[in-house]
Amino acid sequence: MEIAMIGLGRMGMNMARRLLRKGHKVYAYNRTKDKTDKIAKEGATPLYSLEEISQRMRAPRHVWMMLPAGEIVDSHIKKLMEILISGDTIVDGGNSFYKDSMQRATCLKERGINFVDAGVSGGIWGLKEGYCIMAGADPDVFETIEPVIRDLAQEDGYLLCGPPGSGHFVKMVHNGIEYGMMQAYAEGFDILNASPFNQTLNFEKIAKLWNRGSVIRSWLLELLQLAFEKEPHLLTIAPYVEDSGEGRWTVEQAIETGVAAPVITLSLFNRFQSREENSFRDRVLAALRQEFGGHKVKRIERTGKSK
Repeated sequence: MEIAMIGLGRMGMNMARRLLRKGHKVYAYNRTKDKTDKIAKEGATPLYSLEEISQRMRAPRHVWMMLPAGEIVDSHIKKLMEILISGDTIVDGGNSFYKDSMQRATCLKERGINFVDAGVSGGIWGLKEGYCIMAGADPDVFETIEPVIRDLAQEDGYLLCGPPGSGHFVKMVHNGIEYGMMQAYAEGFDILNASPFNQTLNFEKIAKLWNRGSVIRSWLLELLQLAFEKEPHLLTIAPYVEDSGEGRWTVEQAIETGVAAPVITLSLFNRFQSREENSFRDRVLAALRQEFGGHKVKRIERTGKSK
């Protein structure tokens, strides 16, 4: 089917590639022309303005946005509302706050434009492995976009979670859990690093070992093995851990609904603390974020300064 991909960053570019490989006709737009040109060489139809969506695509049109949460999503939706017509569909595949998604769905519905919020997990590995997609939409709207979601996802790797907003809500909690899991791995390897056996322990081999039948095996641990393979003690990675919003929103939601979530809350606070002190634990967290999401890390030069 025809789909316009708006935003060709780490995720959007690979999602466009995966859809091309699955036989979909992909129209591609990015704020900077070079990325549009790049995917056009791989078979996508380039768009150099949002207005071209209505000029070149047949109705009903499906537009998938992969943009940073917040104002940039609102500004694009505002422009698309002037371009699209009743029956067209906008999918927000970024990590938007679920309450914002609910409001956007209501606003678009008044114009007859459909809205789907799609929480996407899989990071830079999704092109090869497929993504996990958590969608929120009216069932009849979801049906129209399901062929695209099915081909983006792994087998059994997508779900209509509920009405608009529910997809981003489930993705928010997913990322909160991710914070807690990463923190546990980081603390465990920090204990190993501080132990009297530090000089003999091979962290790469331990991570690999724990993924062979252990109850703590996981994809995150596989990625940590890859990080240790590249750099056994992560010495050039600064212990500075960003948070991208979902962890904060999960903690706020827990407070709002009176749910105790001490592990997720403390893992969020640790990310704040990482910006004030130097620890192996936080180098592990930074390395993990780089491995699964391609997130930039700060590097430490031999002078000890980070960049």
